[in-house]
Amino acid sequence: MLMDLFYKYLEGGNKRRTHFDSFMLEVHTRIHELKLKQPKGKDARKSRGFDPIPPVAREISESTWLLCFDEFQVVDIADAMILKYLFTELFANGVVVVATSNRKPDDLYKNGLQRSNFLPFIKILKSHCEVLQLDSGIDYRQATDLQDNQDTYFSNTTCDANTVIEQIFKKLALKEDEVIQPRRIVLRGRYLNIKTTCGRNAMFTFKELCEMPVGAADYLAIANNFDTVLIKDIPQMSMRTRTALKRFIVMIDNFYDNKVRLICAAEVPMNQLFILSDIGQKDADNSRLLMDDLGIEQRSELSKASIFTGEEEKFAWERTYSRLMEMQTEAYWLSREPQSKREDL
Repeated sequence: MLMDLFYKYLEGGNKRRTHFDSFMLEVHTRIHELKLKQPKGKDARKSRGFDPIPPVAREISESTWLLCFDEFQVVDIADAMILKYLFTELFANGVVVVATSNRKPDDLYKNGLQRSNFLPFIKILKSHCEVLQLDSGIDYRQATDLQDNQDTYFSNTTCDANTVIEQIFKKLALKEDEVIQPRRIVLRGRYLNIKTTCGRNAMFTFKELCEMPVGAADYLAIANNFDTVLIKDIPQMSMRTRTALKRFIVMIDNFYDNKVRLICAAEVPMNQLFILSDIGQKDADNSRLLMDDLGIEQRSELSKASIFTGEEEKFAWERTYSRLMEMQTEAYWLSREPQSKREDL
């Protein structure tokens, strides 16, 4: 809410507010595009010496003097390795950064791989930004009146959840000028195929969104193209389904940040959607393969990195649950489109 008020009432142009994940996705895309534009001469060493960070930072600085980040968090090693260089350039160009985060700067990328290479970024961040602790111990998302949350979250423990939201989708479709049909979105040279859409409404299964090779770019594209998203067959998740859990967390982050109206059909009530457990065998095997590729010995200090233990997902779930709670409220729904009311479903 503080970020909402700050950004809304700050006068002047060339300011930008974005989710941190979306910003870094854009940065990596710009870096890739710049590298592709480099002439492929005979001298391969010259090509390898090209540093795309300064021109990317310059492009951002020319169009934006203020960057407001929602959910400043670092979980990707690719992000962690370039942040120092990127933000050094941004700060040097006079860019002002305001960010919210569930972690204080010293805890960013905690237990991450090669974190020693990330630590200089924390020093740079703290030298340019004032850190304010705003945690009152109260989660105001959960403190909101949520008596109507069953209007948008349905569990098989009380009804046939899939059938209910299929009926809701049909009611939403009746308000559109289009027919129910598949839709294809072009996304950076590839296609995102959506089986069930009608106007600004789309319906998915959990498998389509969280068990297939999709990521932040896909969720952002969905958020930009649809006001209301309905998801069927959401199972109870645990660390045994860690990959799907990670995608679900990223999906909710992107939908929440873009005020997507979410309707869920789940196996269990929301407070049972994630349960603590050991990491599943498949993820454990993948972790061992990754450790082998990186030359990391099991039971070493590096093997305790959050990418292997799942600590980051456990920490992130608290935020995800809180957001899911808020996403069921009337105030959240009206924040995307004031003319639409949830009770019209």
